[in-house]
Amino acid sequence: MNYTSTERFMRYVQIDTQADPESKTFPSTEKQKDLGKLLAQELKDMGASEVDFDQWGYVYATIPSTIDKEVPVICFCSHMDTAPDCSGTNVKPILHEKWDGADIVLPDDNTQVITTTEHPYLKKRIGDDIITASGTTLLGADDKAGVAIIMDLAHHLLNTPDIKHGKIRILFTPDEEVGRGVDHVDMKKLGADFGYTLDGGERGSLEGDTFSADAATVTIHGVSAHPGYAKDKLVNSLKIAGEFLDALPKAEWSPETTEGAQGYVHPISMNGIAEKTTIQFLVRDFTTEKLEEHEAKLKQILDETMARHPKAKADYMITEQYRNMREMLDKHPEIEANAAKAMERAGIEVQTQLVRGGTDGSRLSFMGLPCPNLFTGEMAIHSKHEFVSVQDMQKATDMCIELVKIWAE
Repeated sequence: MNYTSTERFMRYVQIDTQADPESKTFPSTEKQKDLGKLLAQELKDMGASEVDFDQWGYVYATIPSTIDKEVPVICFCSHMDTAPDCSGTNVKPILHEKWDGADIVLPDDNTQVITTTEHPYLKKRIGDDIITASGTTLLGADDKAGVAIIMDLAHHLLNTPDIKHGKIRILFTPDEEVGRGVDHVDMKKLGADFGYTLDGGERGSLEGDTFSADAATVTIHGVSAHPGYAKDKLVNSLKIAGEFLDALPKAEWSPETTEGAQGYVHPISMNGIAEKTTIQFLVRDFTTEKLEEHEAKLKQILDETMARHPKAKADYMITEQYRNMREMLDKHPEIEANAAKAMERAGIEVQTQLVRGGTDGSRLSFMGLPCPNLFTGEMAIHSKHEFVSVQDMQKATDMCIELVKIWAE
């Protein structure tokens, strides 16, 4: 069947692909493979070659070249999983045709109301066809909008052989939302020179900068004692942990107080008993040097706290997560330049933006596939207010068509 991006998208979001950060398997949830199997079959049915759905849940496919000369092999990548932050079970997508700008009251929970006040980008999309969920789940536009766009691109190119383009590789990944999306990608099998993730938001967004990211783990060791006989013996690690967290800056240095190019240090979990408490932190900034500054400052606050508790001890560990893909993209300026040119040809105003997060492209860039991020229209992600404009998805497909032409030229 010939699906439009709307029809594809509405089907894909109804398949539950929520990732699980606590899982030790890969993918973290077996249900992510349900969408992978479907996509692989659809790609085969539309005539793609080298379609492979592998043991890890990745989908690889090729759109063969339509030209005689050698040009770089371009990969388009999107992730199939949805965020653990909000339920992805029984998603009911709703199409609001030619939306008139009125508040969107979601029918399964009338307290969930999508407004232009809370989501200003919607003002630009009045008159568009807007897709939302029903109020009890996220929508899954992050990143099934990207998946639908790439599938539409594949269908269009495979059915329009007079469009001149080189070899194109498609990659769909699981577990992006839990930071493991490219753990098992076979780069040799992928065989691409440059890539683009389709996982961005507003129409026209071109993102070549992500956070650089580390994790910090602080473990505080107290001294346990029977509480009935604890005088001058017990040193409660939970209380020290509370004191340490309270010493963190309150008007800066956190996700809730930063924006733009500002980094942060963010405690995300704490587990403990009186004897031992462990705190996990995210450390984020756009340069590795700034990461090191944040980590030194966090260690200083920890040391100052521990100095007040000489009987207690603390361990401090940093784990590298990913780095700003800008470091790799600056070596190949044509990648972003071609994307900007493709947007202009498709009548789209280019918006160069920073990603205050990471994408599969962050790690792919350091695995040998320089890979900026392009818009899909996905907005209010990881929430019940998530929405996408059909016209944004269609514009993203137009952009991708122009982009493959430009690389062939």
